[in-house]
Amino acid sequence: MEKETKHKYIEAVGRRKTSIARVRATVASKNSFVINDGKTIDDYFKNEAQRIIVSQALGVAKLPGHLTITVKVSGGGINSQAEAIRHGIARILILIDPELRKDLKKVGYLKRDPRAKERRKFGLKKARKAPQWSKR
Repeated sequence: MEKETKHKYIEAVGRRKTSIARVRATVASKNSFVINDGKTIDDYFKNEAQRIIVSQALGVAKLPGHLTITVKVSGGGINSQAEAIRHGIARILILIDPELRKDLKKVGYLKRDPRAKERRKFGLKKARKAPQWSKR
């Protein structure tokens, strides 16, 4: 039998390239973000564009209540991490209100976006770039 916890939360995983974000949402009195054990969204993402990416899913949802969002993110670059967090938040919003699925899917926040760097093949300089060819 499960123990009743004081604070119930909803958890989802968001991914982008090699970034993985574990996102938890708890009902609260105001919206707030905690990233990687204690950092605020402003401390973790120095760039304004990345902060906007993280909160885009909440902007589409327009929920009447407020959420405290706790994130553990690792891997990839900082921009990829921002998009992974957005993906996780979008998945949480669907669990809260399934009616939001259509709106979030239309703007593309539910897509995992699997594009990643292609591996380097032997005999080539990069994934597809070959050494310069000479006739003689």
